[in-house]
Amino acid sequence: MGAKVKSLIKEKLPNIVLFIVLDFFMLLIASKLSILMRFDFLNVPELYMHNAQRFIILDFIILFIIYSILKLYTSVWKYASVIELIDIILSNIAFIAITSIYKSIFLIKLPISFYLIEFFLLVMLTCITRLGYRVIRTFCIKVKNRKNSKKTMLIGAGDAGRMIIDEIYNNAEAFDSKIVCVIDDNRSKVGHYIKGFKIEGSTKDIERLAKKHEVEEIIIAIPSASKERIDKIVTECHKVECEIKILPSIYMQMEENEKVSPMSQIRPLSYEDFLGRDQIVVDDTQIKNDLADKVILVTGGGGSIGSELCRQIAKANPKTLIIFDIYENNAYDIQQELLRKYPSLDLRTIIGSVRDYDRLEKVFKKFKPDLVYHAAAHKHVPLMEVSPYEAIKNNSFGTLNTVKLADKYKVKKFVLISTDKAVRPTNVMGASKRICEMIVQTYDKISKNTDYVAVRFGNVLGSNGSVIPLFLKQIENGGPVTVTDEKMERFFMTIPEAVSLVLQAGCYAKGGEIFVLDMGKPVRIKALAEKLIRYKGLEPNKDIEIKITGLRPGEKLYEERLMEEEGMQTTPNKLISIGKPLNIPESFLKDLDDLIKSAYNNDDEIKDKVAKIVTTYKVDKERIGK
Repeated sequence: MGAKVKSLIKEKLPNIVLFIVLDFFMLLIASKLSILMRFDFLNVPELYMHNAQRFIILDFIILFIIYSILKLYTSVWKYASVIELIDIILSNIAFIAITSIYKSIFLIKLPISFYLIEFFLLVMLTCITRLGYRVIRTFCIKVKNRKNSKKTMLIGAGDAGRMIIDEIYNNAEAFDSKIVCVIDDNRSKVGHYIKGFKIEGSTKDIERLAKKHEVEEIIIAIPSASKERIDKIVTECHKVECEIKILPSIYMQMEENEKVSPMSQIRPLSYEDFLGRDQIVVDDTQIKNDLADKVILVTGGGGSIGSELCRQIAKANPKTLIIFDIYENNAYDIQQELLRKYPSLDLRTIIGSVRDYDRLEKVFKKFKPDLVYHAAAHKHVPLMEVSPYEAIKNNSFGTLNTVKLADKYKVKKFVLISTDKAVRPTNVMGASKRICEMIVQTYDKISKNTDYVAVRFGNVLGSNGSVIPLFLKQIENGGPVTVTDEKMERFFMTIPEAVSLVLQAGCYAKGGEIFVLDMGKPVRIKALAEKLIRYKGLEPNKDIEIKITGLRPGEKLYEERLMEEEGMQTTPNKLISIGKPLNIPESFLKDLDDLIKSAYNNDDEIKDKVAKIVTTYKVDKERIGK
């Protein structure tokens, strides 16, 4: 602590001494100038001139004490505002009052107007010394940083842009950016000035203006912009070789609750800023009411979806949150994250497999969960094509175990995380997840204790094993980026968005439903690859090759969210629909039992047995094992 105090004194003492010296000379000048001004600089009586500075040392001691009390020596003048001006005025009122009283008592003759003039001069000179220090200091910092600062183009001349210019100007030493150009797509603003900077053009002029000003950095400061608009701006930015940063849309929500510095939120551009659809804000009141004070089990809690489920559930103040996962590293990572954020959360992290009925039963028996979110699954399509037994064991059998125990231990609600690949599956992974949906719907009819539902959605941006991390890794390795087909399309949404809709779908659950999430518009995979290559500052098929490889085992060009016969019902949230339950054969559970036995026997005909249960799944004999 002593070292900190010494460091603080060492840092501030030179400034304090400087102000003390300046104030002494300021008082000397003010007292002499006041008497001269009183007599229009002509024929000043010698007595008055003598009395004006007779007690200058005592006057300065009084001034020093008052300025110290009102902290005029320790204020941070680079942030000076009206409050500091009021302090200067009040301190000089006090000084004039005290000095005029003691001089009257000691019969030191001075005109009354002398004190009035001295007051105004002291206020003016104090402001000049303080603000002069600020101006000189700012100028010196700007000159010092000018050579090292990046020439920055600011896109967006709205409130956020104005605040960014202010912050960079007032805190030049804290930022390595120097605004050289401002642009905005509002034509009425072009040609006008914002904080002294001319708005030189629109986003169509990015390339031209960047070359003109030798721009090294671009800041996109339009937090209200849609992803579609950001995508177009980013496309223009990629024509210029420079760093791209962004003030993300989350800033809009933060600004509503508290005053947040925009510069503190600016970060490097992420693919999530321009891919997918605009961020969806879900009213979480119902979700929090549904989850609060409940014992909640998340299987596969360390995975991409499972870990985000845990994050959002933890916010809702559950009684106990149980993470169940076979991968200890993933489980440990999310455990540590949640313990840091929610130290009072009753969090249990258990390592185990959903295939192990006895291990899983111990968890149900000990904690008796109210809600179960079943996210444990194998999801890698090509790998499951060559290891179909594992898809059945982990996905189908694991779900059957969890579903049975949910009924046995009277879980109120069971939510299965499913996939759009379960719709008319062309691969064993999708077929295994369709079997999971059938298990859920079958047990919903059998169980008197539990409401069973499934939530079906497509790809999520950045999840483990998904296409975006794969493409980014291929780009980092110098290519090629492998695309299976030029026409291939996929639905995408962010992980937090998908999970928030899953939790809300769980609130709507009455039992037996398959909830289908609106995934927005499908994205063509080749176009996605091109965007990611440009995002890394490279050119497709020039710097990085895009290689068309052909469909892999089990893949299809277009994903579907629903079979026609399932129909579609609406919910209070237009982004969540309900597929009508299909009739499931009475022989389903027996056929499922045979399938599981075949999986554990590594039966070569296992895909045919899957097709017997999932009649929409057609086995491609020619592609098996490729």
